[in-house]
Amino acid sequence: MLGHVGDKWIGRLHQHVAKDLRTNGWSQTEIAEILGSTQSTVSRQMQKPPMRLNASADEATIDGWGNELSQALSSLGPGSRVLRQRFIVEFQLSGNNTLRFDKTLTGTDLDAGQEQRALLRRLEWAAGRLDARRIEQSIPAVGLNIASCNIGAKQTSEVAAFPGRITMVDGVLRHHETPSFGASNHLANVLLTIHQLEQTKTSVLNVRPPIRNNAVDTNAVREACEQLGYAFGLAPKAKIDSQMTRFDVLLDEGDFGWEPTLYVIAHNPLELVDRTHQLASLLKEGSA
Repeated sequence: MLGHVGDKWIGRLHQHVAKDLRTNGWSQTEIAEILGSTQSTVSRQMQKPPMRLNASADEATIDGWGNELSQALSSLGPGSRVLRQRFIVEFQLSGNNTLRFDKTLTGTDLDAGQEQRALLRRLEWAAGRLDARRIEQSIPAVGLNIASCNIGAKQTSEVAAFPGRITMVDGVLRHHETPSFGASNHLANVLLTIHQLEQTKTSVLNVRPPIRNNAVDTNAVREACEQLGYAFGLAPKAKIDSQMTRFDVLLDEGDFGWEPTLYVIAHNPLELVDRTHQLASLLKEGSA
């Protein structure tokens, strides 16, 4: 939805504004600064034809917006600085349903306490988005968990997770306690190891891998990752290969007295849920 279309909107808008400001005497460096981009990116944008949208009416709307924005910026001059951004997005969906979001970005860094509270809220939101129907066959018997941290975390006390895990009750996923820091040593240690090797990855979730003929179906996981474009690796007994540079999916095939586990990794809890849904759906199709 917005992820695909929104990128094109922003791309065409930036192209339009960059070309207008360059015509009005702004340098590429000045344009890059006001757009939050780089000089090389601005240079490439100006050389390319305008990004095509799915409808000519949308192109006219974006171009008109770009014209208004570039005129306003030209009157203010290249010394202007963006202090706050406000975004209003509205979706009209079937069934006469409307979703509207009005958000302001200030560029202000949260203090440590606020960052932690924000992370706990994101974990709650992520758990609420898990679709039991899509991942039912991937839920471990003891339940699953989501662990997440802020960038720079080094200790398990800085990793948040759900105490007691998330389990299936009467076809519905339930977590009986709210997320808290230091709630899951095992998953926290897995995440911290990954985070040290790829700092942008801050969230992990454990699910049950597919089983075929009483053994983990490693090929099915590998093929699903290839189809989704995810990096795949093995993590025997949760040991992470320090030679890996990208982490999306790790498979612990298990051993005698050691439960096999599939770890899904992402940049944040909400992306983690989306990746888990995609992977579980493909694995379910493959086992059908």
